[in-house]
Amino acid sequence: MNTVIVRQLQHQSYLPCWQAMRQFTDQRTEETPDEIWLLQHDPVFTQGQNGKPEHILNAGDIPVVQVDRGGQVTYHGPGQLVIYTLVDLKRKKFNVRDMVTIIEKSVIQLLADDGVTAIAKREAPGVYVANKKICSVGLRIRRGCSYHGLAFNVDMDLSPFTRINPCGFQQLEMTQLSDLTSSVDFHATEMRLLGYLIENLGYTDRLLQSGMAYATENNK
Repeated sequence: MNTVIVRQLQHQSYLPCWQAMRQFTDQRTEETPDEIWLLQHDPVFTQGQNGKPEHILNAGDIPVVQVDRGGQVTYHGPGQLVIYTLVDLKRKKFNVRDMVTIIEKSVIQLLADDGVTAIAKREAPGVYVANKKICSVGLRIRRGCSYHGLAFNVDMDLSPFTRINPCGFQQLEMTQLSDLTSSVDFHATEMRLLGYLIENLGYTDRLLQSGMAYATENNK
């Protein structure tokens, strides 16, 4: 089981994608290959299962969705690379901390390629550049398998983050790759980060597919 299925999903509404992740996780067996989903979301705030409503300052016209991952509130929108990691942790012999560390390490490696120094903070999962957050990490573990994943700010409108306390931290500033490097190619960045994830998760082969399996009837 060293092959991972990679789904290139382009732009997706949040709710149907979340439903598809849960459906995949509920229906997978011990023989089901792991999957990695690459996508961008339409504008949405997502609130973790223990999220506090006071961290949503002014949602305005952006919908808020209560979800089943860990963590507090964050924002997803066009220009942000979202990668969902649907991994059988039992089979990989990983715990949750291992999985978070692998995700953070992969982002840090990608940024280092561009000459950007980044760090992870154990007490506040994610990746930071000069105390500004560039990547959020949130997972849910069900039946020994992970879903949800990471949201990496590539080249997007960061202003919606001012409507919330990102990840539950007041005055936490966000940054993005386009503010740190001279030129950004979204697809190339997507493929580079995918490469690091595949390497660090220990897969030896990838199978690229477009379109979402386990799609709900509402998925676009």
